[in-house]
Amino acid sequence: MSLVMFFPLLLIINFSSLSPSHGLGPPSSPKGPGPGASGSKGPGLGPPGFKGPGPASDPNTIYKSFLECLPTQSPQPDPLFPSIVYSSAANSSAYTKTLQDKIKNRRYNVTSTPRPAIIVTPIKESHVQAVVLCAKKLGVQIKIRSGGHDYEAVSYVSSEKSFMILDMFNFRAVDVDITAETAVVQVGAQLGDLYYRIWEKSKVHGFPAGACPTVGAGGHISGAGYGTMIRKYGLTVDHVIDAKIVNVNGKVLDRKAMGEDLFWAIRGAGGSSFCVILSFTVKLVPVPKVTTVFRVEKTMEQNLTDIILKWQSVMPTIDHDLFIRLLLQPKEVNKKNTVRGTFMSLFLGDSNRLLGLMSKTFPELGLKKEDCFEVSWIQSALYWANFDFNQTKPELLLDRHTDIVKFLKRKADYVQTPIPKAGLTAILNKLIELGDVGLVFNPYGGRMNEVPANATPMPHRAGNLYKIQYSLNWEETDPKATEKNMNQCKVMFEFMTNYVSKNPRGAFLNYRDFDIGVNSGDGFNSGKIYGEKYFKGNFERLVKVKTSVDPDNFFRNEQSIPTQNKNNKGMSS
Repeated sequence: MSLVMFFPLLLIINFSSLSPSHGLGPPSSPKGPGPGASGSKGPGLGPPGFKGPGPASDPNTIYKSFLECLPTQSPQPDPLFPSIVYSSAANSSAYTKTLQDKIKNRRYNVTSTPRPAIIVTPIKESHVQAVVLCAKKLGVQIKIRSGGHDYEAVSYVSSEKSFMILDMFNFRAVDVDITAETAVVQVGAQLGDLYYRIWEKSKVHGFPAGACPTVGAGGHISGAGYGTMIRKYGLTVDHVIDAKIVNVNGKVLDRKAMGEDLFWAIRGAGGSSFCVILSFTVKLVPVPKVTTVFRVEKTMEQNLTDIILKWQSVMPTIDHDLFIRLLLQPKEVNKKNTVRGTFMSLFLGDSNRLLGLMSKTFPELGLKKEDCFEVSWIQSALYWANFDFNQTKPELLLDRHTDIVKFLKRKADYVQTPIPKAGLTAILNKLIELGDVGLVFNPYGGRMNEVPANATPMPHRAGNLYKIQYSLNWEETDPKATEKNMNQCKVMFEFMTNYVSKNPRGAFLNYRDFDIGVNSGDGFNSGKIYGEKYFKGNFERLVKVKTSVDPDNFFRNEQSIPTQNKNNKGMSS
């Protein structure tokens, strides 16, 4: 069986200290819900924000200064330092390869895209400590990257004059303890690494995270994370029980040493406002030996509107073992423009129980026995990653280069009251009119209704029926194509205003979106604009944590948490 699927992931959300990464993976089509890609000379070619006056802006000077500084901040001589620092001037081919390896959005990979002065690829904790201290000393902004899936390239692009990338890809160990039902996951590991290492040790354990296996664990988890078990087990970050970080003073701290406030903040607000995350300790979850997956497609001519209407009403309260994602994509079928709805599912049980459940609660979908595939949990991970689970071995989850990189734009919304049939009809017609942008509906309910909004920084839980991702991929390199597609996403977003959350209109950090606001010259005030959309009432607590642990705003990016003091370095938040 050959499978073709979509992935708007999760994944949104992955960079260790880290810029967050998405949740559920990219789709296969170049248009509509799809995978990540990078920059163009048109809109979105680089993050908006401030040009901070770095003391040394010449890349060669920064490179030499770093090589001189690193040994002075190391507890003992380390011959590895020269081999982990890359500069376009000193070792250009290695620099370019390292930079390009994890660029997942071509919108941020064009001639005009700002490049880091240096890239540092630490191998051990002491390297990270020295890098933080030297970057502070030299006045160079740090961007921290684990997987590179941040939709606005926050982990590897900056608008500041001098910046460097701390690339954590060497920190990719996953240590699974089945007796304790835990795993220590370094931030440079990919979700595929984590899933495979769990499967090596147990066939009845899993982890509730995103569907795209190349998403970095650091950004995915620190940005909250979610996957196909969200209704059963909640967010990825709900299962983090410890972490190890390097703070602004170059100290290595665990949960006890960093304190509960900082530990709370890095579980959903991204790490890159506060520290460099080295690893997370997570609690594994039980999964059955047999799960069931299916994919059913319907068009508007096959009563898609009525089926969506029923999907809205049943998904928030249906059995917690069931997750059905809905992807809506404009298509031409039989020479007629329509919208195709794809219902993709993971059920934590066998097909007989699933069919009985669906016949009682959601018969409108018309699910049949032949639509269902009974698979192990690791096979379900392959299925959702767009691999043929019959032909593909789990080892493919360890591959770090399976992405097809395209230009992309993503946005997010939350639906809190069911959209009426007339509204759904209007939405489908608007998708046809625009022609390319797709929508992905991810159902909530279940465990998401049981965890308080302030348990972690990510507040969008009870009261939300489902989350929407706006998704558009393209391959044309012409800046006009970028402008057209970016505008199409904005038009669809504006069209949805009456159907989604308000005051504030919610957003999801792992679906990073600069359209909702970026840092400007007034620190807290500009940070509050996007901060309350991502974090609602948790934003003020995050500001207090930030002010306490990083008062000089050393760890900063275009959408970082601001300090309470406006007199910050470089970017104001």
